Amino acid sequence: MSTSTDMHRKEAPKTVSIAIITVSTSRGLRQDKSGEWISSAATLRGHTVLTREVVPDNRQRIQDAIHAVATKDKPQILIVTGGTGIGSTDVTIEAIRPLFSKELTAFSCLFAQLSYHEIGSAALLSRATAGLIEDTVTFCLPGSLHACKLALETLIFPEIGHLARHAGQ
Repeated sequence: MSTSTDMHRKEAPKTVSIAIITVSTSRGLRQDKSGEWISSAATLRGHTVLTREVVPDNRQRIQDAIHAVATKDKPQILIVTGGTGIGSTDVTIEAIRPLFSKELTAFSCLFAQLSYHEIGSAALLSRATAGLIEDTVTFCLPGSLHACKLALETLIFPEIGHLARHAGQ
C-alpha cells in the first residue's frame, strides 16, 4: 500500500540546486574539508552545486552571504556548515534563525538523536537547525566533517527532492 509520503517522494525532483556556505574565520576554501565533501557528495548524486564559499564568524557577514546567494543563485537547498556550537564566536544560528519564515524543528531533534548514538552526550553541544528562507530549504550544520556526513547521508539526501518540492509550492 502506498502512502502519501511515497507519492510525494515519487513526484519530487530527483536532482536539486544547492549552495554551500562554510562559516569559519580560520579556514579558506582549500582547508574546508566539510564544504568540499558536501559539494562532491551532492555532485555524485546528480545535484547541481551553484556556489561554495567561506565567510567569517560574523552575524552581518553571514546574513549578507545568505542574502547574496538567495538573490543571485536562488538555490533550492542551502547548506551552511560551521558556527553552530556554543563558543562565543559561534553565531551562525543567531544570524540565520531570524531569516527563517518556517523552522523545520524535527531536523534538530533527529540530528541530535543520531549524534547521540555516534558521540554520546557531547551531542548537547550542537545547535544544528533547519528552516525555510523564502523558498530555500536551509540547513545549519556543525563544521565537523563527520557531523556533515551524518546529517546529509542520513537525513538530508534521502529527503532532498521531497523538501525542495514542498518548499517551492
